Amino acid sequence: MQSKFDLKYIIDMGEWTKLQESLSLVTRMAIIMVDYKGVPVTTHSRCQAFCQTVRSDKEFSPYCQKCDARGGLEAVRLSRPYIYRCHFDILDIAIPIIVDNQYIGALMAGQIRLAEGSNPNLEQIVSRPQQDAMTADRVSKYELLPVMTYEEVVATADMLNHLCNYVVKESILKHELLERNRQYEPLNPQKPKPEVPALPAEPSSASKTPLPAGNAYKTECSNPTLQPAFDYMLSHKEENFSLKSLAHLCHISPSYFSRLFTREMGEHFSLYVARMKIEWAKELLATTDWSVNEISNHLNFCDAGYFIKIFKKHESVTPLFYRTALKDKE
Repeated sequence: MQSKFDLKYIIDMGEWTKLQESLSLVTRMAIIMVDYKGVPVTTHSRCQAFCQTVRSDKEFSPYCQKCDARGGLEAVRLSRPYIYRCHFDILDIAIPIIVDNQYIGALMAGQIRLAEGSNPNLEQIVSRPQQDAMTADRVSKYELLPVMTYEEVVATADMLNHLCNYVVKESILKHELLERNRQYEPLNPQKPKPEVPALPAEPSSASKTPLPAGNAYKTECSNPTLQPAFDYMLSHKEENFSLKSLAHLCHISPSYFSRLFTREMGEHFSLYVARMKIEWAKELLATTDWSVNEISNHLNFCDAGYFIKIFKKHESVTPLFYRTALKDKE
């Protein structure tokens, strides 16, 4: 229930606040996010001086709160952004955040004036007793409110609606995937890595003590989200794999792919790929008569020298010595 309906749990509020500030700057609208109870979960971005003055006035603040509440309820009823006029005839927008037909909060935007000539006949959602509320100070601040055409307001409301709901749905999906991973772990315990026979150390003047071979790479994946990436790597051994392209293949972000991959394999993506390439190189050394250059080119190393360097880092011997040692064993 918490992951489904608590916006503070669903969204990284630190990152969302940065996005909200940028959206407010670009759209020239004041923006704030509230939960399904109407309680703010972010601070107000670009709140206009006029509205700050009115909201801090004990006499008018209750009318502002009524506008927010009524606007949110109307947006929920319509299941789409609701554009309305407040008790000071200022334009506001309530954008419902709905996931699986469940209302979990809203994005409130606005605090703008309509350009002259725009007459969309919008509802004034809350009225108050007629009285002289426009002091000289408020009049000057009212004149500073951003001015937009109705068409611009509608386009901005649609953009904020699509963006906000997309971010929330993606965040929920991320939490669901993480929860599934936690459930899979007890059912898929890590299998012990197969033992690789040690090869004798490459002769040197310093030592002739045998050095252990590197650990084999893990070939099985228990996480279905990552399975498309594993299938692709195993069937395209000759390619250089990009974390970004494999993440796209799994329909998740590169950063999320990297976290899932490290958790699944126990090592970073780049380290795993290097180990995997070396294991394939060992297979080719054992089963073909290809030269070191040919194997290096086939596995898409930048050059043979780099291939030999990486191979020796993992296996403690050069590719040629590895092949010779295998033949001696036979």
